[in-house]
Amino acid sequence: MLARFLAALFLALIPAAAPAETSTQPLIYVMRHLNTPAGERDPDLLPEGRETAEALAAWFPADAQPTVIYVSDFKRTRQTAAPLAARLGLTPVVYDPADTPALVARVQAERGPVLIVGHSNTVPDIVAALGGTRPAALVHEDFGEIWRVTPDGATARARIAQ
Repeated sequence: MLARFLAALFLALIPAAAPAETSTQPLIYVMRHLNTPAGERDPDLLPEGRETAEALAAWFPADAQPTVIYVSDFKRTRQTAAPLAARLGLTPVVYDPADTPALVARVQAERGPVLIVGHSNTVPDIVAALGGTRPAALVHEDFGEIWRVTPDGATARARIAQ
């Protein structure tokens, strides 16, 4: 009888002793490319966009710096990420901005913090697809904001100061 009791007690304690499950989804940052002129298909960043890109390189907290950066295949997204990528020794990964589900699947498989540089028409969809609170529609003048989406979907918006 005592042996059964001790066996039952032992089995009951195993789940309490097991390590808590941790989320495998990384911390994700989503932003629109920085300042560009209106009406051009694939413009370079304007001087203020280049300045903010330099500020982005120093913006991330030490414990949440991206281990991978995703950019679309446009000059403005690559130029936005370039100073940060150079500082961290990363080569940005190019994604198809027309395929949000594929991007989200790739990003959720990453192990460390991720930065996604998108566009005014993709950022709200990306944030929502990651389980975050969908941002309002972005207009041309909306530059310099970044959304942080945690594994539980908590979403915070910040501004990158120059």
